[in-house]
Amino acid sequence: MHIVDRRLNPKGKSLGNRQRFLRRAKAHIRDAVSDALKRRKISEVEGSENISIRSKDLKEPSFGHDREVGRRDFVLPGNTDYRPGDQILKPPLSSGDGGSDGSPDGEGDDAFVFTLTKEEFLEVFFEDLELPNMAKQKLKKTASPIRTRAGYSVDGPPAKLNKVQTMRKSLARRIALARPKQAELDELRAELEVAEEAGEDKRVAKLKTELESRLTRMRAIAFIDPIDIRYNRHERLPTPTAQAVMFCLMDASASMTEQLKDLAKRFFMLLHVFLTRHYREVDVVFIRHTSSAAEVDEEAFFHGRATGGTVVSSALEEMLKIVRERYPVDDWNIYAAQASDGHNFRDDMDACLKLLDKDILPLCQYYAYIEVGDEAYSTGASNSLVWAGYERLLDLHSHFALRQVFEPGDIFPVFHDLFAASGRSG
Repeated sequence: MHIVDRRLNPKGKSLGNRQRFLRRAKAHIRDAVSDALKRRKISEVEGSENISIRSKDLKEPSFGHDREVGRRDFVLPGNTDYRPGDQILKPPLSSGDGGSDGSPDGEGDDAFVFTLTKEEFLEVFFEDLELPNMAKQKLKKTASPIRTRAGYSVDGPPAKLNKVQTMRKSLARRIALARPKQAELDELRAELEVAEEAGEDKRVAKLKTELESRLTRMRAIAFIDPIDIRYNRHERLPTPTAQAVMFCLMDASASMTEQLKDLAKRFFMLLHVFLTRHYREVDVVFIRHTSSAAEVDEEAFFHGRATGGTVVSSALEEMLKIVRERYPVDDWNIYAAQASDGHNFRDDMDACLKLLDKDILPLCQYYAYIEVGDEAYSTGASNSLVWAGYERLLDLHSHFALRQVFEPGDIFPVFHDLFAASGRSG
């Protein structure tokens, strides 16, 4: 028998094999992605990635014959020295610590390199990330549909056949129509045999007539009829989900150079991709600020060119205003991510810390601050004004986190650290 697989494979004939390979090498791919993130410079966040895996990690276990025992009886093509039945001495085992011989020309492959598509790369990168402390607060009115059982139907695919319900219907029908059981027929045949041995002709004739009637009835009433068959039925029912909103606050002041703005935008682009891929019901609010703050749309947030002075508290006040107007804390899970170069007016820092400590952080499930800047401005006494002030709040609020980003290659590791499912630190 020959089986020909004619199923359509989108985007390439080897899609099925590729998916099986990704599942088998999942652990190695995850480690390779982690290594790639440390050196990767993202381009508009999404993109493919070349992944390298050691060849020996892809080898599968196999069984072989013990060279010390057994016999093999075959003749290789082109043989002129031996005939069937001749015994050939087995070559001695090589001594040493083991290992395969090198190739005669000194070349070989130490690693297997392949390319993950942008969808596969993001899937591996996001698989162990989540919004922290997501709580089932008040359930959302607009619910997301899920598949749920909805009884049984009389038609459906073979894979959904419910054998228990089918047999129950069959049994009920056979009882209602008085279909004879096999035990009853066996008992009637035994009585007929006893009557024939006793020579009771009238009883024999009566038993034969009854036996034939029951056999006819059995043939007329099927053991399983099409009307007995039942299939599992499923429906997509809306189920309420927890409401969540993510506030994205970005400094667009003159102190933010184009390079620093680019770093901040890349972080928020990655955050936006993460939210839209994993949380369909999460609202995203974009706030840009200079000396004043305003809520903007996605296009203006990522591509706007407004500039000016720096007053960080204006963004926090705008966020607090929007929360009070549209996102009551009893109904919503509130998250925030703020990106800045750390510059601010010194007399504004007290207002910023008071807003965060007393008003905003108690409302939030999680608040992440990302500081972009030059690496020379990142350690010791040279820490920025905003960073130094925010550090004082770390011990007071466990759901408050600070991170620094100095180049595009830092964005992926920092993002992964902030939103990892476990093991966060402030």
